[in-house]
Formats: sequence, C-alpha cells, structure tokens
Amino acid sequence: MAKLNNEIRREFDKTELLMVGTSSKNGEPNVVPIIVFILQPDNETLWIVDNYLGKTLSNIKENPRVAFSLHNEDGADSYQIKGTIVAIENSGPDYEKAVEIAHKKEPTLPARSLVKIKFTDFFYVTIGPKAGQRV
Repeated sequence: MAKLNNEIRREFDKTELLMVGTSSKNGEPNVVPIIVFILQPDNETLWIVDNYLGKTLSNIKENPRVAFSLHNEDGADSYQIKGTIVAIENSGPDYEKAVEIAHKKEPTLPARSLVKIKFTDFFYVTIGPKAGQRV
C-alpha cells in the first residue's frame, strides 16, 4: 500500500469535499461527492462515511478499486489518488467513531456504514509539467 507524503496530507487537511469515482464490474462509472471523510494517522488509510452511497456501495462490492480527486481552491497542487476498499463496516468501535464524526458535521446524516480505503497510488493533476506524473 502507498503512504501519503506531508504535501498531500496538508492538502487533505484543507479539503472539504472529495469526488470519489467507482466502477461496476462491467465498467459502468460513477462519481459522487463525499462530505464526511476521515484521514487516518497511519497516512495509508481513508475512511468515508456512507450517507447516500447507493450506486457507489454497489460498485465497490463488485469492484473494490476507487479513485478520487483532491483539489483546493488556493491554487496548490491537485492530486488523483487511487485506493482499494479493505472493509465496509456497519458496527464496531470504528463505525461508532465515524458516526459520531458524521453527526458532528451534520446531525441528520444517516451514516449507514463506514468504508475503509487503503491508498495504492498518487498522481499530480495540477496544470503544468507534473500533470499525470506519479507523486
């Protein structure tokens, strides 16, 4: 698995919305905004909270590979990050912690499950000579 560097970690800390892309086993794409995500201290794992992930959840059960973009309006570097789903939880201490975080952000969110992602790769998507290059 891949590990975030300090540069990408700083961008994560400024980000309020992730656009997460998945694909069914037949290749049908799906992209959704994620507002509740929790970057783990190991810099290898991201948690996302399933509030309304109908097609996304269906896709990741068929195909555990995901990609998402990390972009901030301040003009800093932007990234494409790839990962693999390693767990979907509906109970337990991690799930309860994720629900608590989701409800602090918005008390009406359903927080149906916790999806754990391990990072596999990082790419620059900033305009310029680094675009498309592996970080």
